[in-house]
Amino acid sequence: MLLGIFTGWLIFHPSSREQKIMEHKAESVQSTIWTCAMHPQIRMDQPGKCPICGMDLIPLVQTGKTFDDSMALHLTKEAAALAQVHTTIIRRQNPVSEIRLYGKVQADERLLKSQSAHVSGRIERLHINFTGEQISAGQVLATIFSPELITAQQELLEAVKLKDTQPAIYEAAREKLRQWKLTDKQIYEIENKGEVRTVFDIISNTNGIVTSKLVKEGDYVTKGSILFEIVDLSKVWILFDAYESDLPFIKINQKVTFQVHALPGKNFSGIVTFIDPLVDPITRVVKLRVEAENNNNELKPGMFVTGVILSSPPELQNSIAVPRSAVLWTGKRSIVYVKMTGIDEPVFKMREILLGPLMGDLYIVTDGLSEGEEIVTNGVFSIDAAAQLEGKPSMMNPVPEVAVTGHNHSNMSEISRQKEENVFEHSEFHVSGNCEMCKERIETAAKSVKGVISAQWDIESKLFHVTYNSSLTNVKVIQKAIADVGHDNDGYRAPDEVYEKLPQCCLYRK
Repeated sequence: MLLGIFTGWLIFHPSSREQKIMEHKAESVQSTIWTCAMHPQIRMDQPGKCPICGMDLIPLVQTGKTFDDSMALHLTKEAAALAQVHTTIIRRQNPVSEIRLYGKVQADERLLKSQSAHVSGRIERLHINFTGEQISAGQVLATIFSPELITAQQELLEAVKLKDTQPAIYEAAREKLRQWKLTDKQIYEIENKGEVRTVFDIISNTNGIVTSKLVKEGDYVTKGSILFEIVDLSKVWILFDAYESDLPFIKINQKVTFQVHALPGKNFSGIVTFIDPLVDPITRVVKLRVEAENNNNELKPGMFVTGVILSSPPELQNSIAVPRSAVLWTGKRSIVYVKMTGIDEPVFKMREILLGPLMGDLYIVTDGLSEGEEIVTNGVFSIDAAAQLEGKPSMMNPVPEVAVTGHNHSNMSEISRQKEENVFEHSEFHVSGNCEMCKERIETAAKSVKGVISAQWDIESKLFHVTYNSSLTNVKVIQKAIADVGHDNDGYRAPDEVYEKLPQCCLYRK
């Protein structure tokens, strides 16, 4: 019996090496933490189902060492390389904002003139036969027959006889003809010839282009009747549309460079001479007036133009600025990831900051960062996703979430309550539009709705993507806000009176 027991022990007893392997596997199983891919705050000591969504739990991947700061996120160098994480050291800069504007060429209102009849009579002949004809000052526009002029000439000839004895009567007769726009040369001809002329020429008093011809040969006109409308295009106005957010960077006498769509590759420039004091309540834009020289008549009223203003306000000089790609914005909070110093491994920590204006591709930081700190400028979303999976502070979780461990069902109701109070949803739908102005108008309208986190419209596909808090708003409210500023979408059609007030380049209906 003793021999049999000893033989069995030799056969079935595991070696010390096998025993250590088995013990290590047991410890690994016991030390594995199971979590949910959708709800990383869940922590279980054994596999199973997520108590919130019912998904299968997955083993939590440990990313590396444990540091004293439990809020910091550690990545291996390999993981940081795969995520293409790039960092930048913060420096004070003098940022320049590039403001893009869209507008149209318009005639200078100060150079619009009317050529009127100074006496009553019949148009015997027109020397200007069509609109668009170029005229110059002193050019004969028409010939008129006027009984009043005939009478006034007879009075002048009689007054000439009394020139020496009654000089006042003579001067009064001459002045009467001057008031009817007869030139001194015409008056002298009448005096020298001693004959009454039956017709007189109507002389242009300005240079420009005839934009409207309001009379025909044989028409009877009264004193003051407008015969032609003339505009001088040697100088023109460029009327640009500027959004409210751009107004702090636009000043009077600021230089504007612009290009005309009809003349690609050619640059023009002008000066801002007027900023409309009123904001259009429908389009939410302000009109800017830029004056430009037009000696070659290349700029024609009605042409579409694209302008650029480079602005660098003195009060924003020598400011801390960070690249736009470094900032994650949730609608209320702006965060960046700061690289911790004194550690060889890539370790990052989330930090909330206060943002100033956007200057080109740089955000001005008013609080939260200091010069010399190193922040993540590329791969920010990858780091934020890793932080969410580990339950650390992130874009959507300003503080670490309460972890559910084991089978503590008392915490499950708390998590469900938090989930109901902070539900972020994503939707997409089609929105009609044409250009960059449409894009900014659509996105601005959506972001004005309380609860909208992010909004982006693609010009090519016309698809609008929006992320919002469903406890505060819904898709219908967002679609209605977009329609109210003039853009049809899958939910609503824009009112006709709003659509018709959009800039010409934004009109999309056929």
